[in-house]
Amino acid sequence: MTPTLQQLRYLVAVADCRSITAAACSVYIAQPALSRSIQSLERDLGVTLLDRRGRRATLTAEGTRVVRLARTVLDAVGAIEDVGTAGRSALRATVKVAATPALCGVIAADLVPSFVERHPEIDVRLLRHDSREALERALVDGAAELGLVHLPVDQELSAYRLQDREIVLISPPGSELPDPVPLRMLGGLRVVLPPLGTGRRTELEAMFGRLGVRPVAVAENEERTAPRTGVTEERGSLIGYRDTVSRVFHHRVEVRSFSPPLLRPVGIAHQPGPLSAAARSFLVHARHSAPAGAPAS
Repeated sequence: MTPTLQQLRYLVAVADCRSITAAACSVYIAQPALSRSIQSLERDLGVTLLDRRGRRATLTAEGTRVVRLARTVLDAVGAIEDVGTAGRSALRATVKVAATPALCGVIAADLVPSFVERHPEIDVRLLRHDSREALERALVDGAAELGLVHLPVDQELSAYRLQDREIVLISPPGSELPDPVPLRMLGGLRVVLPPLGTGRRTELEAMFGRLGVRPVAVAENEERTAPRTGVTEERGSLIGYRDTVSRVFHHRVEVRSFSPPLLRPVGIAHQPGPLSAAARSFLVHARHSAPAGAPAS
């Protein structure tokens, strides 16, 4: 039996969310119904597509192949739908993409120019929001159609995982620390932190709580350059992202991974429901442009 587009969409949703329950929420269907649909697809194909263990669902080798082909099919269907949209409107298309400062200068800096080069007929308006809360409000209120954001997102939104960012320890030269740094060594370590009450500090405090460690804050300042200055003046280490080191630090610093590694997923979020043709094109481009080796959905 030929797979239906609905079955393919459900399977891709599970690949994106890495959970049957989360996938069901993202496509607005009851979890048992989604499970039955995928089980029916497995029976029709005669292969096992998902390895179901606890709350997580990972793709088998056959599942990975089917998802790759399914994305091609669904992208083609979306492109066919776009033909009708283009014929109905001679106006130049625009897609509004929101991002936080942390992602504007990293992910968006590469993603937007490459998209515009490939789709010169679509304008991209990149809207900067200082907090993820403001970004999520912009998506819910319709001020932006897509948002580049660290996952997970508010339950009201749908999201697609693009890649993982590695969280690293950035230290002054000559720091006598092992490489990689065991997570337990964060306890008592002198670090430069954002001020209390900021979104970034709240996220770091939550991470410290999950890890059961308590670093020593040697500097707190409202200025955005304060963390960088604190490290270059050898006051302490900084917890940041590997992909920002070369862009932010003009002086020599030491960069160490953690053991086990700390990874934070980045994705594109939007309101549930149909997207505009321009937004669908941007989403497809973002998925295909995920860095090699990154666990993109």
